[in-house]
Amino acid sequence: MVTSTSKASSSIPTATPPTGIELDHHASPLARAPLSKVNFSDSTSAHGSKSTLELVRAIVVFKACRLPFLVKHAEGLLNLSKKVLGSTVTNTLVKHTFFHHFCAGEDSVDMKPVIDMLGQNNIGPILDYAAENEGSQDDLTSGSKDEQGLFTQPPFNQPARVYDYKSECQCDRHVEVFKKCIRSVQDVAPTHGFAALKVTALGNPELLERMSTMIVEVKNLFSKFDEKGSGLISVEEFVRCYEHYFHIDDGKLTEIIEMLECDSSGMTDYISFSQMFTPYTLPSFTLKCKDVGPLALATPSDDEVVLMKKMSERLHALAEEAARSGTKLLVDAEHQKYQPAIDNLVLELQQKYNAKDQTKRPVIFNTYQCYLKDTPERIMTDLARSERFSFHFAVKLVRGAYMVHERGRAKRLNYPSPIHDTADSTHQCYNKAIEVLLRHRSQHGPGTEIMVATHNKESIEKAINLMSQLGLGPNDETVHFAQLYGMSDNLTFPLGNHGYNAFKYLPYGEVQEVVPYLLRRAQENSDVLGNAGTEISLLQEELRKRYLPA
Repeated sequence: MVTSTSKASSSIPTATPPTGIELDHHASPLARAPLSKVNFSDSTSAHGSKSTLELVRAIVVFKACRLPFLVKHAEGLLNLSKKVLGSTVTNTLVKHTFFHHFCAGEDSVDMKPVIDMLGQNNIGPILDYAAENEGSQDDLTSGSKDEQGLFTQPPFNQPARVYDYKSECQCDRHVEVFKKCIRSVQDVAPTHGFAALKVTALGNPELLERMSTMIVEVKNLFSKFDEKGSGLISVEEFVRCYEHYFHIDDGKLTEIIEMLECDSSGMTDYISFSQMFTPYTLPSFTLKCKDVGPLALATPSDDEVVLMKKMSERLHALAEEAARSGTKLLVDAEHQKYQPAIDNLVLELQQKYNAKDQTKRPVIFNTYQCYLKDTPERIMTDLARSERFSFHFAVKLVRGAYMVHERGRAKRLNYPSPIHDTADSTHQCYNKAIEVLLRHRSQHGPGTEIMVATHNKESIEKAINLMSQLGLGPNDETVHFAQLYGMSDNLTFPLGNHGYNAFKYLPYGEVQEVVPYLLRRAQENSDVLGNAGTEISLLQEELRKRYLPA
């Protein structure tokens, strides 16, 4: 297992990004690019493939999503409807309105007409099983031994934990669901399809949070060893700091030093440091801590290590299935409290399934949320890591889907918000990330793949203009564009019709499973949906063209 970071960077030549490329999200040459020639305001290009009923439904749905009261109280209104009308009637109403607008169907058979329609417009599918698992105290509790759970006692007098078997069984079942999703992509889009997955569906969310804490504390340990703040530590610094924080058995220090990977000048960076201090190996170090601090308290029990390995095995099983079937796998970003663990697991998959000596194209894509302040450094560190370990770097760039949650949690727990303070800062970060990655792709060849996943027209125009400047054609197989199904058709359909690699994110699942996804999308995309005037205008214009010809 590898360990991700938001802070460290490498100056080792083989792992250094191209000269002159730095992810500083301030002024960008992209801002000076001319307007693209793709028309994103053509109602027929965007909505010509819809039936009249679909046009009317879309207008109704978008107008409903512009009502703040409805969006804010959607969950309560749904619960009230279930009490008054019953679950069957409520689910039927949801299915024929919001579900059909934002979701492709309940299963692969149900989705086929949607996928065929998209294919006719040169748009590929990204299948996304949309059931969400955020975890609860039912999954992980402190207390006494339960016959239905795995009782575990982490070291250093930490609270006892019970991981219930029901949660583990659900994760095993989700593996089969995701395998079906991967196979469905192969059936409907064998040459250019994606499958999306959420790691919280494959492991106990509380365990992911524990893993994330371990990874963050290892990063903090590196910062303590890095006394000069240079991002590099010498062997002498390592020995001095190690002796300060850990008890040392005879001969053990020499063995540990031999595990360090140093450059030609005898220096090591966080990437190498994290290869040694992994969640799996952490107990062997922390049991020698001189003081019980945050790192020691993050130490997993033996049982938790077993559960982490099971989670990794589930991900490897899905990556193996994707590699075998020729399907690309997009791993979604999730809550920040889980993200270090998710990044860690994805990097582990990328080193194996994106290895340049094993495949010409990447299989595993990680997702970076550009509303997070640490995203620039994470991208540069992981890009350096891909060069050092010779694997294809494949990234999906999004602005972010959990802003309300992240800011609320930061306020509640009294720590600095990880989210950019302004929308403009997020836009700048996103556009600069696109530029960095496209320039890296242009300079270093097709080893890097980028998915520009956004509903922001300006970002798309800047991306396709830079592609033109760099000599990357619309159909360059390493650059993809994606939007959510039911949103921004005025972007996706013109891109597809102009030969760009355009995709729609297609959530699917049974209605009752997908409702939490729909609620989250309504809340987290409230700004986009609340300003859906362009969408509504184009839909109304298409209706007028059909029934009020000039």
